[in-house]
Amino acid sequence: MTATSRLDIQLSARDRDRIDRAAAIAGLPVPTFVRTAVIREADRTLIAEAMVTLSPEESRRFLAALSKPFAPNRALRRALKSGDSLGA
Repeated sequence: MTATSRLDIQLSARDRDRIDRAAAIAGLPVPTFVRTAVIREADRTLIAEAMVTLSPEESRRFLAALSKPFAPNRALRRALKSGDSLGA
């Protein structure tokens, strides 16, 4: 990996000591340990933002809606028709 960006943070002496000890336990240099931990947390946060959790009832309703045949309503048919005329 080639580093192309830098991230500087300020820590209390206590936090730095905790990070140093954890990195030593993991057998990693501090920068590698910190990068791995930060990327893992960033991924977890991004996944949580993208994930939708449904209750059992919401899941049943969602799956039922997916199993119904699609029927465009009047407004959608009008929009599709006006979209066709734009391309002509």
